[in-house]
Amino acid sequence: MTEESAHDGEAETDAETESGPRVATDGGSDDSVVRRDRFSGGPARSFLSSLSADERIFEADLEVDRAHAVMLAEQGIIEADVAGQILTALDAIEVDGHGSLPDGEDVHEAIETAVIERIGADGGKMHTARSRNDEVAACIRYRLRADVLDAIETTLALRESLVDVAEAHDETLMPGYTHLQPAQPTTVAHWALAYEGAVRRDTERLFDAYGRVNQSPLGAAAFAGTTFDVDRERTAELLGFDGGPASSARGSSAEQRSAVVVENSMDASSSRDFLLETTQALSTHATTLSGLAEDVIIFANRGFVDLADDYSSTSSIMPQKKNPDTLELVRAVAGDAAGGVQGLTTTLKGLPRAYNRDLQRATTHAWETVDAVTEASEVAAGAVATADWNEDDLAAEAGEGFSTATGVADLLAANGLPFRTAHELVAIAADNGADYDALEAAAEEVLGEPLEAYVDPAAVDDALDPAESVASRDSQGGPAPEAVADQLAAADEALAADRDALAETADAIESARQALRSEVNGYV
Repeated sequence: MTEESAHDGEAETDAETESGPRVATDGGSDDSVVRRDRFSGGPARSFLSSLSADERIFEADLEVDRAHAVMLAEQGIIEADVAGQILTALDAIEVDGHGSLPDGEDVHEAIETAVIERIGADGGKMHTARSRNDEVAACIRYRLRADVLDAIETTLALRESLVDVAEAHDETLMPGYTHLQPAQPTTVAHWALAYEGAVRRDTERLFDAYGRVNQSPLGAAAFAGTTFDVDRERTAELLGFDGGPASSARGSSAEQRSAVVVENSMDASSSRDFLLETTQALSTHATTLSGLAEDVIIFANRGFVDLADDYSSTSSIMPQKKNPDTLELVRAVAGDAAGGVQGLTTTLKGLPRAYNRDLQRATTHAWETVDAVTEASEVAAGAVATADWNEDDLAAEAGEGFSTATGVADLLAANGLPFRTAHELVAIAADNGADYDALEAAAEEVLGEPLEAYVDPAAVDDALDPAESVASRDSQGGPAPEAVADQLAAADEALAADRDALAETADAIESARQALRSEVNGYV
């Protein structure tokens, strides 16, 4: 993924336009199309090469080459018949695949060399008015946007799984915890929707990152622009660089979108903040996934939930074991993602403008992070969707540790007792049996009066009951079934809107791909 050649800038493109690089058309030359014989050998060549790693952006590079060649022909910078030969050669290279490319410093050089081997020196005209700096920036953005959309799709699948769980268990009691200690009774639905809300924000962050990924750097050349009359908006249009739903046109249809370019040429060629932002968004999602995985692992340990066999394993020596291995790995991915953010941040920290070869190492962090987090998100969605909640065990444990104590204190406060006094009274009862008799004794100690002087005993009994306690917590966002119903409605609405946005974005990319193909067919 090498970005800058030894002859970058207009001198290089002019030279290639006039005479073409010194590469034999029979494929027998040892010269580098970019470095030429002066820089084509030496012990550091393999260290400099990124050709193998560049397989990930092979198809993106071909599309970027096609769009650039079409634009050059439309602008009269290269002849239409030469553009046709270049585009025909690119089609043949795509069919042959990345593995058939000649040796080169990177995929960009290897593709250009392969074109020249097929059509002769005129193949070098494909690099006119372009540097590998803006070329690779475009290729990274082109491929990364597809990866981000895949990641978004997995967040939607996870949200759908969580919503399904919530709809099925809106009255299924469960113990709620703080500090991993029994705190208050709640429901499985309330727990599931807590994670749905967090994953929903993860989706939003990825959409926001996508909007800044999907902008075109082409036409920036090395960093100082070009003397050629290029049309940057045209290449952006051909490649579908339209910002996407996270731009000011969020939620608009594909037909309303227009090409978006990174305006400043130095910024366009050298900036990688879009990589860092995307990796950070993925790391945040991985952190959400880690918390979800930890909860389910604990619940499985306590017998509250059974994971499907597809998301579990057994011990090699202990046949009775059923281990939540997949979720343990989901939990671990958060560390990998955080490492990706740190590695990328350190690579980018302190780099001067414009281009530095350090950037060749930057993308690895993003690729590894997006792959790991996307897979973890998909696994988490499947594990949640196929888990079996043990309703009887959950209900039996919902009141453990006097988890209804807060409800009793609230009841006393609602009947005129200062909350701090009520808190003290209930705390004493918690140490002495945590039942009505203990509350009665605590009232005599703290208030000097019987409990019923302040509150109806029947109301206390209700407050002590986990189901009644949950039903009473009907404030916005609470666990009561009617409050959960509102949350479910909001979750369904947000999920549908994000699915529409994802579909519109994918349609816009596909429309651009077809439009580019149509333009290419006019030359080949």
